[in-house]
Amino acid sequence: MGRLKPLLGVFASIQLLLSTAVFAAAPATVEAVQAPAWRDRNGITVPLAAGMELKSGDVLRTGPGARAYVMLAEGSRVKLGEAAQLDIHTRSLRPERFFRGALDILTGPFRFTTARLKKTLPRELAIRVGTATIGIRGTDLWGRADKDGDLVALLEGRIEITRVGQTTELAQPLTYYDAPRGQAATVKALDPEVFRTLARQTEILAGDGASRRGGKWRVLAAAAASEEAALELYDRVRDAGFAARVKPRAAEGGGWRYEVLLAGFASADEAAVAAARLTTATGLKPSVVR
Repeated sequence: MGRLKPLLGVFASIQLLLSTAVFAAAPATVEAVQAPAWRDRNGITVPLAAGMELKSGDVLRTGPGARAYVMLAEGSRVKLGEAAQLDIHTRSLRPERFFRGALDILTGPFRFTTARLKKTLPRELAIRVGTATIGIRGTDLWGRADKDGDLVALLEGRIEITRVGQTTELAQPLTYYDAPRGQAATVKALDPEVFRTLARQTEILAGDGASRRGGKWRVLAAAAASEEAALELYDRVRDAGFAARVKPRAAEGGGWRYEVLLAGFASADEAAVAAARLTTATGLKPSVVR
């Protein structure tokens, strides 16, 4: 029995580790992608794809005309516009229960929205936008970082913004924090019409050609008679920021035909828009299939 107790302790520890690995949610998950977009992890770059699970240290990048939606495990949504870069940092073991971490927006436009039913969830979340750090309380905000400076607009709730040692509170909806590069920051009123223009920079609308999980329509990027040729096409499409996969099919008369496919489009029209964008990026002439 004396030898059994240490073994039982080891077994219990293994069970705990396994249960944590099985039931802990990913810190964030990609909800929708309007390509081209990429994820960088440990020196490896892959195209961003709907349903992709993200973890601390991941870097997301969007290309020209691109958008991406990311759902944090605690229920908040982050929307990225074109030419954006988001770095995700978290130390949470159970991020769906208590999210602790930071989101770094190094460049580009973004929107952060907390689900109404989850505003009371415990969180320690900071959003760094260029040179400004935002303390989050259940809220809705839009921001942008670029070569001219940083801008943060409050749509709902309350935020605290810290920059070069000074803290500014925004508690009035439709106000924004304007921090030009090398100048003092000011708080101004945000015209609703101006905001509608800004919001479009981070929104994915019907007809934008975005992919989501469960979409039944696909884009046939290209097909090849050999596996080697198909893999060359596959690399070409993925390097351009489109999440492709190769599917072998039995060819008429024997042998195999290898198809390079993009999946997850809700309609033929959405797939057609994505196909046109793929043509612009790669020169390929894809077709829409179901």
